[in-house]
Amino acid sequence: MGAKQARWSRLAVHPTRGVVLGFALVVALGAALLMLPGATAPARDTGALTALFTATGAASGGLSIVGTGSHWSPFGEGVVLALIQIGGFGIMTFASLLALLVSGRLRLRAQLTTQAETETGGLGVGAIRRMLLGIAGTTLAVELATAAVVAVRLRFGHGVAPGEAVHHGIFYGISAFNNAGFALRDNNLVDYAHDPWILLPIAMACVLGALGFPVLLELLRSRNATAGSTRHRWSLHTRLTLVTYGILLAVGTALTCGLEWSNTGTLGPMGWGHKLLSGFFTAASARTAGFNTVDTSAMESATLLGICVLMFIGGGSAGTAGGIKVTTFAVLAAAIHAEIRGYADADIMGRRLSGATLRQALTVALLGVGLVMVGTLVLLAVTEESAEAVLFEAVSAFGTVGLSTGITGDLPAAGQLTVIVLMFVGRVGPITLASALALRRRDRRYTLPEERPVIG
Repeated sequence: MGAKQARWSRLAVHPTRGVVLGFALVVALGAALLMLPGATAPARDTGALTALFTATGAASGGLSIVGTGSHWSPFGEGVVLALIQIGGFGIMTFASLLALLVSGRLRLRAQLTTQAETETGGLGVGAIRRMLLGIAGTTLAVELATAAVVAVRLRFGHGVAPGEAVHHGIFYGISAFNNAGFALRDNNLVDYAHDPWILLPIAMACVLGALGFPVLLELLRSRNATAGSTRHRWSLHTRLTLVTYGILLAVGTALTCGLEWSNTGTLGPMGWGHKLLSGFFTAASARTAGFNTVDTSAMESATLLGICVLMFIGGGSAGTAGGIKVTTFAVLAAAIHAEIRGYADADIMGRRLSGATLRQALTVALLGVGLVMVGTLVLLAVTEESAEAVLFEAVSAFGTVGLSTGITGDLPAAGQLTVIVLMFVGRVGPITLASALALRRRDRRYTLPEERPVIG
């Protein structure tokens, strides 16, 4: 075996390393570009920590400590936009490939070391190419559609100059589909809180990006099958993602509207139609998009806690959203339901869940909780902000959401570094952890005696 084949073989043994290494290289390159003098607007200064924070936040779709439109020059904005696009596309690509590996439908090791598979047999190189083209085509289509609607609305509804309208439309289209939440105004989307022609396209792009490429691909296949009079049954993953995501979106909308309806700092001054619009947008954005139409710091404590739950759960697998993923949440809910009912096995939507699936979901969720708690403790130790604001910041960073109560820029260097770590791990952690657990599956040659400790 040659040196090149040996390197490919090592990558095939540990495919999750590519996700972490690739993401780290993108962040490092982005930070270096943002530190160039031409990346900063006049009378502004960019230090190494600011550049690293912005690069990590853009690539992961997380928080920011400076205003994108006011701090960065056109070149700097271009770097931020490129990081958002590369981060979102890269995560969807890596996660989709890892999902195929985990499902057993892609024999990457044999393919890379022996070149035995052909493009027409199974999922060979041709299938990978088609998948990459599908992700790129879907990304471009949604972003362009969103950009066109937003740009037209800004031009004719808000009197924005043509060039600026196109610029803002493209920026918001890319930021929305990649669930980045970066905006060109320092108050994010507050100025458009009453405009459904801007908020709804952005919310739709956020939802489509958060559902994940496997779900989008199956929905497209289902539509084509319906047009061709061929019945297509959705997979369990697609049904689970759509149903769970829809329920959480409805609950989040009802929660936000109900708790903030009379809050004079958020929805209170709005008419009932605009209240429903902002409530829905907040619930959609809290699933890791990070846009806001109201002052997050003015929200009720109960609302902030509810948003923390939505941010922690996140969106669908192999998508641009973060969090532990809706399928992980649904699997845990099914396990709890089975245990309460006294069933030996957990099932959902007519399918039985394996013990390995339940253990993986529990591992991802508990490690996520542990990471958020450790991050919260560190932030509390280095800042004098309230525990409520710090917890919200930690969950937002882990879920790669970008929402904040306004304390991000005031955190000391140690606190900002902690948030950077949370964003990085929150972006690549759940994907690589779940894949690694599945790919490292092995059976022991012995069984230990069984004994049951007291539970509860």
